[in-house]
Amino acid sequence: MDTAFQLLVNGLALGAAYALVALGFVLVLNATSAVNFAQGDLVMAGGMLAVALAPLIPLPGLVLLPVILLAMAGLGLLLALVAYLPLRNRPPVSVFISTIAVGIILQNGAAVLFGPEPRVAPPLLGDGVLRLGGVAVPEQSVAIILVAGLLIGAQHMVFARTQLGRRLRATAQDPEMARACGVPVTRMIVVTFAIGTACAGAAGLLLANRYFVTPTAGGDLILKAYIAVTVGGWGSVPGAVVGALLIALFEVGVSSVFSYPVALGALYGVLLVILMVRPQGLFGEAVRRRA
Repeated sequence: MDTAFQLLVNGLALGAAYALVALGFVLVLNATSAVNFAQGDLVMAGGMLAVALAPLIPLPGLVLLPVILLAMAGLGLLLALVAYLPLRNRPPVSVFISTIAVGIILQNGAAVLFGPEPRVAPPLLGDGVLRLGGVAVPEQSVAIILVAGLLIGAQHMVFARTQLGRRLRATAQDPEMARACGVPVTRMIVVTFAIGTACAGAAGLLLANRYFVTPTAGGDLILKAYIAVTVGGWGSVPGAVVGALLIALFEVGVSSVFSYPVALGALYGVLLVILMVRPQGLFGEAVRRRA
């Protein structure tokens, strides 16, 4: 029972970090109808930024989090201005290629600056263990769950309760109508990129302590985000979060019995079954084409 509870906590922690990755992915997808293939490499960039800041600011990762959120939001603004807006009226493949190019630039930049070896970021609070119901669980896992939950909740509150959120939702739902109603659609798309990239950066900080970070880590993460969005329902924000939690719990559970390669292969097998049985995903919300 103790081992099962520890696996559950670790699975939820991994899923919470995946949820931030998938959340940023689906926000940009909904706002632009374009897939941001650099999302995984942006997670890596957030982790590497935490690694770089750790010697300069020798404090827990929780203190570094606001700095990383702001820096990554700025990188998201740059991404929108360079890789999306100049190509928004071109064929969709143009944006796909531009975001792939950004991801490759980030990978090679990280390799030059940090080398290919795995790096570790500071823990959010500490490296100790907590006793939950008599079961010892890592502090970092609990902190990841709490911090990711707060960030996801904050995103929901902004989108649901603020004027900015209403404009962002209007842009995602129908940009032409939103523009006709006076919503600055281009500005809202840029803000969406900033929020999505900040989510990726936060996930990078959360993952880079327990799971390390390498320049090539982004490829696996973008696949996990893609799977989470597919499982949850293409275009569904709650579906992306639920899908991320499900695939992380599946991954941790199967890995504990067999191995990680077996878990990864089984995950793709389950994805194929879901696509055949329920291609619209759990929440069944399709993404519409947008101008």
